[in-house]
Amino acid sequence: MEHADSGNIERWLRAINEFNDTKEFGTTRVLFTETEVAAREYVKSEMQKIGLEVTEDSIGNIFGTLPGSDRKLEPVWTGSHIDTVLNAGMFDGMAGVVSGMEALRLIKESGRSHKRDISVIVYTSEEPTRFNLCCLGSRTMAGKLKREDLKYIRDNDGMTLEQVLTDLGYDLNGFNGIRREKGSVHAAVELHIEQSINLEKNKKKIGIVKTICAPTNYLVIVEGRQSHAGGTSMEDRQDAFAATCEIGLVLERLARESVSEYTTATIGVANLIPGASNVIPGRVEFTIDIRDCSFKSKEILVKKLKTEIKRIEKERKVSVHLELKNHDVPLKCDPKIVDMIERSCIHRGIEYMHTISGAYHDSMFVGNFADTAMIFVPSKDGLSHCPEEWTDFEDIALGTDVLKDTLLELAM
Repeated sequence: MEHADSGNIERWLRAINEFNDTKEFGTTRVLFTETEVAAREYVKSEMQKIGLEVTEDSIGNIFGTLPGSDRKLEPVWTGSHIDTVLNAGMFDGMAGVVSGMEALRLIKESGRSHKRDISVIVYTSEEPTRFNLCCLGSRTMAGKLKREDLKYIRDNDGMTLEQVLTDLGYDLNGFNGIRREKGSVHAAVELHIEQSINLEKNKKKIGIVKTICAPTNYLVIVEGRQSHAGGTSMEDRQDAFAATCEIGLVLERLARESVSEYTTATIGVANLIPGASNVIPGRVEFTIDIRDCSFKSKEILVKKLKTEIKRIEKERKVSVHLELKNHDVPLKCDPKIVDMIERSCIHRGIEYMHTISGAYHDSMFVGNFADTAMIFVPSKDGLSHCPEEWTDFEDIALGTDVLKDTLLELAM
């Protein structure tokens, strides 16, 4: 029984991590910067070294393909991303890319025949770091990002995604060909670090994902009355920030009371206006992020939240405007692939558990057109999106063994 080489995994991960704009504090590799483009070239060259056919589409999704014996059949996919949030770690996304490369190396060198093509993919910009929109590559594959949208998606410097792609030499005439119709990909399996503490806490090496939670995001604007901090009595205030705080506490309570198996709610950004220590804020702009493994229970929470906000408006004499940014549906992982992953764990004697992904992944969009599943490997202390992010290379190798078994079975 072949085993993944943790040395290959470590070498690739450390090499990719050298493409980094903030070496003094974690890893920063933002989409289509000089650093990220250089990392792309490195990954493509390593794919070629292990004998994969390398191609790239019009939004920059990279494909490293191991051909099958019947290339007319729908392919099997794996992969993840290599872009990061600011000051991140070296594993989020990258572990899924290098595990896919190692799995395909194992399959190729084993000489095992398989009918379907198997591809490891570097999806373009899973993180929303540059363009404030996640999963650009997989979103386009799912038909959720159109050619005309490229003119309106801008980075913080005002550059449109269309201009950036054009400047880098991508042929946007082929953009509409990126979309995949349902069933055009046979199956997809993504390996990812867990970004939570469940595996470590339960002393398991593999997490078999049941559901990928989907976010609902709002931009919220609270309008009160700006006035003097000393001259305005507590009774006469229309404090936009105090109302925001109450909304935050209500949101937390509703998430804790949810009957769903997994619900989270977060206010991640808040901007107080005018932002002076001796002025009662007259306006607050903030974000709400609600995630749930059940779309129905998420909608119930949102309905309760809106009712509570109406009460807060009345009691505090403020107005609240909610701008819906997205309201996505959770993805249930394909039960047949889940069973395959479980069989591999049992066959190899690897301790595993079924789990839920609170974080979204490219797999959530891939699930629009392919049967999809995910494999988690442990994150030390549950930390991710920070310099302290860590997963043992040996744990990634164990996950790669399971990934290889699953890909090969799906490609037969």
